[in-house]
Amino acid sequence: MKKLGLLPRIAIAIVLGILIGLIAPQCLGELCATFNAIYGQFLGFMIPMIIIGFVVPAIGDIGARAGRLLVVTALLAYGFTVFAGLVSYTTGSIIFPGLIAGEAEVAVAESAGKLSPWFTVEMPPLMGVTTALVFSFLLGLGIAFSSGNALRKGMEEFRDIVSKAINTAILPLLPVYIFGIFLCMTVEGEVGMILKSFIKIIGIIFLLHVFVLVVQYCIAAPFARRNPFRMLYTMLPAYFTALGTQSSAATIPVTLRQSIRMGVREDVAGFVIPLCATIHLSGSTLKIVACALAIMIMHNQPHDLPLFIHFVMMLGITMVAAPGIPGGAIMASLGVLQSILGFDQEAIALMIALYIAMDSFGTACNVTGDGAIAAIVDRVS
Repeated sequence: MKKLGLLPRIAIAIVLGILIGLIAPQCLGELCATFNAIYGQFLGFMIPMIIIGFVVPAIGDIGARAGRLLVVTALLAYGFTVFAGLVSYTTGSIIFPGLIAGEAEVAVAESAGKLSPWFTVEMPPLMGVTTALVFSFLLGLGIAFSSGNALRKGMEEFRDIVSKAINTAILPLLPVYIFGIFLCMTVEGEVGMILKSFIKIIGIIFLLHVFVLVVQYCIAAPFARRNPFRMLYTMLPAYFTALGTQSSAATIPVTLRQSIRMGVREDVAGFVIPLCATIHLSGSTLKIVACALAIMIMHNQPHDLPLFIHFVMMLGITMVAAPGIPGGAIMASLGVLQSILGFDQEAIALMIALYIAMDSFGTACNVTGDGAIAAIVDRVS
């Protein structure tokens, strides 16, 4: 089982959770609900740690390399990321209600018999999400503009500790958590409605990825003075490499090579592409916004434009700190999902499962869009 990647393990967990949930007795459902409650408490405890552990070193590192190219690259990456999130919200708010029409009421009716855990262990986080974000920005900027290295090294070591906790505790138990969530939803009668809705929504998310990439290269084309579709075609090897690796960092050599072949100067590409592998996450943001909106529509929660503008703007910032692990972007976004959209444990588990199920496509969109940013920066410089 350890040899399998995270995506296959989560896929197996979802299938087993649904199949076993069809015949599971009440006591098994309550056992899973108990595990989910404890794991959810631990995940909630870790969220401020994840924010501090990854945001502080990321801001400190970016600030230490401050310069004209960095500012232009960071603004473009943030702008493209926010644009993708708002496109996702606008499209979803128009299309999703029709796809999920009549199903939100079913979810409310069927949730009356929810399973209760036997017990739980309270693990209150050391601070709230907003406090953790403000603290991280303050500390990160202080590290960026200070001459000392002690605090910088200390935060890098803290980041390593948090990363170790994610890799040895959170991710290995994540398939068990997803299994429990889907088993409980099957016992409660909700899983059919959720799967039926999200199969339709996944197709729309893929089409949105294509649209966002076309727009990005149409914006870059006047700067590069090239055909946008020919530029996009040149970057396709990076797209397909990312589909296989599920990692922006692992795809850097291919993205770098294709950007140079597209006409970007080697020194500019060598600066922009590795930086964008960390700070440009249009595809990931698009997926998170679409899935979050669908879940909120499904449960009749308010999802107005000002709320999602706030969410997307904060998401674009916190995604800069996404750890370089499978599903790292969704881990970095858990704080804003909780604090801004008010997601509970079950909604967060659904978000993690849905995000990782489409992780390859989001990563491929991210790295392919890096080429468009490199072309614009090349012209500006």
